[in-house]
Amino acid sequence: MRGSRLLAAMTVAGLSGALLAGCGDDGNDSGGGSDKPFSGQSADQIAGKAVAATKQATSLRVKGDMRQADGKALSLDLAVDERKNCDGTLQTQGARADVRHVGDAFYLRGDDQYWKNSLKGKPGAAKLLPKLKDKWVKVPAEDSVTKGMCDKQSLMKALDEDKSERKGMRKGDTTTVGGQEAIKLTKKTAAGEKLTLYVATKGEPYILRTTTEGGDEPSSATFSDYDKDVRPQRPASGETVDLRQLAKS
Repeated sequence: MRGSRLLAAMTVAGLSGALLAGCGDDGNDSGGGSDKPFSGQSADQIAGKAVAATKQATSLRVKGDMRQADGKALSLDLAVDERKNCDGTLQTQGARADVRHVGDAFYLRGDDQYWKNSLKGKPGAAKLLPKLKDKWVKVPAEDSVTKGMCDKQSLMKALDEDKSERKGMRKGDTTTVGGQEAIKLTKKTAAGEKLTLYVATKGEPYILRTTTEGGDEPSSATFSDYDKDVRPQRPASGETVDLRQLAKS
């Protein structure tokens, strides 16, 4: 259940976060926490149900923050559905970019700092920057840089590529996340990190939040708006540019 793959897959700049990873205990200890409403089920069984439910959702919104080992702060707020519609914002290194996927195209609108970071050291950057101001850059859906970023099925696959990573959890008490009741599942890694997974106790057992405390890459991510429509608007033609064509002009 390595959330870093999920967040990394969602970003152009490589945004990532270790939501649940590492080695733990034997996977069957309830930890003395609450059984509500999963009476008789181990923490690992609950985690497995949470991953399955989250993967089957038609859409979701993920909002996450982390600090990488190099000290860079990264954040993401993105809604995505199973039809590859997506709409959200990425922020890193003091820069911000809005992203959308509509139909057969991916669009990105970066602020001045985003483009300065992205074009640093590249020929013609000084001429390109004014042309990109307040513009959406259209990228073909098959572009290798952004391909898969708004593909919910690929993102959910990344959430649970290594099933051993959600073994060895312990049940905690119930709490609330965004107004919804959730049960806490915790785990300590060999590296000394504390990992926590919050699972909804009512309705579908969706993942509501994950956190990593300690270590070199602390992070948190909140999941919400399950099964809600994602309807990004296609930018107007006057607000859209083709970066490749601009580079040739």
